[in-house]
Amino acid sequence: MARPDQQALAPPLPRPPFTDPIPGTWLYLGLSVDPRTIGPRVRRSAERARMIARCHALLDDAGVGDQGGLADATVLETVLIPPISEVPRFDVVVLARAVVGPDDAAPLAALRAGFEADGIPVVQAMTAHNVRRFGDTERTRDATFLLNHFTAADADDAQAAWDDISGWYAGVLGVDNSTLLRPEPDAPYALVNYVRLPGPPLSFLLRQLVSPSYYGQVRARLRAHEMTFLPLLLRPA
Repeated sequence: MARPDQQALAPPLPRPPFTDPIPGTWLYLGLSVDPRTIGPRVRRSAERARMIARCHALLDDAGVGDQGGLADATVLETVLIPPISEVPRFDVVVLARAVVGPDDAAPLAALRAGFEADGIPVVQAMTAHNVRRFGDTERTRDATFLLNHFTAADADDAQAAWDDISGWYAGVLGVDNSTLLRPEPDAPYALVNYVRLPGPPLSFLLRQLVSPSYYGQVRARLRAHEMTFLPLLLRPA
């Protein structure tokens, strides 16, 4: 039975066609190197550029694809940190995925240990699994990506809420992909939504805010499910 605060919600828009989740275990590493901003824009930084080069070198050593235990890996540089309370101030994020049978975590644990041994300033490390998906988020790397971190008291309830709001993003904003990651229970986030944006990041954010249905379809539903959202906008580095 729906809670009283959910009974008056507008019916959700039709959901996009979900496809099979991506197999394997993901490792999320959030780095805080030099996250100084001008407004929401993250300033360019020579220190960050050097750190990104070190991340790539460690991933090369770990091996991706046929060369090692990682199925794929991506280094992302944050371009916008919205002025939202408690938003993670990660200016570099590494996403790696392993698919090696029952123990996916072994190459990811080795990668994490390599980052720590090299002195990489990892603020947040967590493993996750893809639980919902539509489209192909990594179809191209020539785009801006959203990592939207959701907090919630109950991860199952949060995932049900995401199912409902996904139709709004697909139908109203034209988002054609989403890779929803569900971190392990000891992580600070119930969900992390990994999305390739359909256009420039500021335009995407503005289109949300000026759409009247955003507040009834998305914001009201997040409040009803006691969820907060903490977005970062990033580019492949």
